[in-house]
Amino acid sequence: MSPIEVLAMPEVRPLLLEPLCAAYAVHRADTEAWRQAAPRLRAIAATGESRVSAELMRQLPALEAIAVMGVGYDGIDVAAARERGIAVTHTPGVLNDYVADLALGLMLAWAHQVPRADRFVRAGHWAAGPLPLGRKVSGARLGLVGMGQIGQAIAHRAAAFGMQIAYTARSARPGLPYRYLPSAALLAAQSDYLVAITPGGAGTRGLIDAQVLAALGPQGCLVNVARGSVVDEAALIQALQTGTIAGAALDVFENEPQVPAALRAMDNVVLTPHIGSACLEVRQAMADLTLANLAAHFAGRPLPTPVPECRPSLSAPQEPRP
Repeated sequence: MSPIEVLAMPEVRPLLLEPLCAAYAVHRADTEAWRQAAPRLRAIAATGESRVSAELMRQLPALEAIAVMGVGYDGIDVAAARERGIAVTHTPGVLNDYVADLALGLMLAWAHQVPRADRFVRAGHWAAGPLPLGRKVSGARLGLVGMGQIGQAIAHRAAAFGMQIAYTARSARPGLPYRYLPSAALLAAQSDYLVAITPGGAGTRGLIDAQVLAALGPQGCLVNVARGSVVDEAALIQALQTGTIAGAALDVFENEPQVPAALRAMDNVVLTPHIGSACLEVRQAMADLTLANLAAHFAGRPLPTPVPECRPSLSAPQEPRP
């Protein structure tokens, strides 16, 4: 039998690409050669940063599955895939702990001014006087925009710091011991640290806007470990420049890898380059799950982790998860 032919998007890295090439006949999307194989391509391997449009799908008449190595999949036109009966999978669960660790780390780094303090010492400024005072995390009020698996993992860690935890989502989650508020603005008004951990996509674009930032207030800090699209970046920059909020700690941005110069220039902002899953163990688990989804599809077995819109029990596209 001829090997199954798969299209690998340009963002796919060796950790996934190498075992993918060992199992399938792989064509790279960053070359023109794949177009000759287009009629035979049965799957796409992608990442959370990949863009798989309806137009690309139309060029692949044999396409059956799109396997995303990542939790986020807002770059995939899932509605177009469902119309064609194309399965879409992602890799939730395996990176929950690492992203939750990063969220707490960003809060601590901002509150204790760790990046600024490092620059302060290296530049030899300590001898001239102390660094300005930082802020406290323990006992502070934490608001979580989103209460999925990662949101719950962040809350679990925050509880060990004695933080007062509240959240917003599409609806309250029965059984959770945290206070529910029906909107991001109401939540922000009662938070010292507001953490965005909701999926990207059209349903959450600009969810953290000028109104929410104003509600967070001049003592508040925004932490984003979700998607850059969730935050109105222009409104955030203005809020930081005018003192509407105290600061921010950001792992994701609107136009990655481009980060606005205004954000890079601010001492009250902690910046990291989308490292929420940047851990060898996590990335390996993500790659393994991506391969397992493809293997299950081609073997006719149930998919380990289809995206919610492609789960068998669903008959219509769903709104973005909270």
